[in-house]
Amino acid sequence: MIIVLKPEASADVAQELLDRIAEKGLKPLHMPGAERVVLGALGDERVLAELALESHPMVESLKPILAPYKLVSREMHPHDTVVRLGRTAIGGRGFTVIAGPCAVETESQMRNTIAATKAAGADAIRAGAYKPRTSPYAFQGHGIEGLKILRATGDEFGLPVVTEVMETADVEVVAEYADALQIGARNMQNYALLRSVGRSGKPVVLKRGMAAKVEDLLLAAEYLLAEGNEQVVLCERGIRTFETATRNTLDLNAIPYIKQKTHLPVLVDPSHGTGIRDLVAPMALAAAACGADGILVEVHEDPAVAWSDGAQSLYPHQFAQLMANLAPICAAVGRQLAA
Repeated sequence: MIIVLKPEASADVAQELLDRIAEKGLKPLHMPGAERVVLGALGDERVLAELALESHPMVESLKPILAPYKLVSREMHPHDTVVRLGRTAIGGRGFTVIAGPCAVETESQMRNTIAATKAAGADAIRAGAYKPRTSPYAFQGHGIEGLKILRATGDEFGLPVVTEVMETADVEVVAEYADALQIGARNMQNYALLRSVGRSGKPVVLKRGMAAKVEDLLLAAEYLLAEGNEQVVLCERGIRTFETATRNTLDLNAIPYIKQKTHLPVLVDPSHGTGIRDLVAPMALAAAACGADGILVEVHEDPAVAWSDGAQSLYPHQFAQLMANLAPICAAVGRQLAA
């Protein structure tokens, strides 16, 4: 429920109402604005009705939040959220580019790849130390050693690090090395992991599940915000459809729809969204044009020998060309590359 107070309502009145909401076991929210104060109450609406807030002399109106996701909804939070990632901001008028290999392989592979992505203008590093692979025989990542390489690379080049966490038991150690925790498509509805990551206090990149509806994605994000973590970035990475020409179907019409429904920033991953190197750049440009706040792109120093996902990874010179082509597209839609 959204509770709009009258303009003359004092801070003491707002606190009194927040205390009454909390005493009922509901979650109170305080959202002071320039002209008036708005409060929120999350929980059982039958319990909220017992407070009879509509009769309070300083309450102007009550408005139910119709969406099943409350904290994520624009009804509760009309202004865009900007998530800080190191010196980079995801959201607002900037367009953020997070680039790197699918997996951490070796120190030299990371150093060579990230040197190239930074030179081209990337804002942050993506790479996996823990890899969820369909086959149990595929490379699963280096684990803690991969995290150390990733952190060292980020520190060397002055770039924040985004990497995936797969298990609740690993949240603490991954949070120690990473600037942002990624929840992959396969774990989007791993509710124990969502809660644990939500409590970590780290920025989160939440990827849409391969068979998830947009509402499913937003409800997954609600778990993170419900744990007190407002630093959440959504990521469209393609969904499974009947089409087999590409690895996934990159659902770009979801971007403007999500932007209407939530205040959270949204990234697009054209690498996983297509699975085909030659399609990554066109879809990255399309992501910028349709309103995304940035992209996650796989880049490898030599994709032909990559230990995983080489077919969808860009060569460094292709990434540099993509960055050059992004600039006018971003300018056309009123954004600028963040770097």
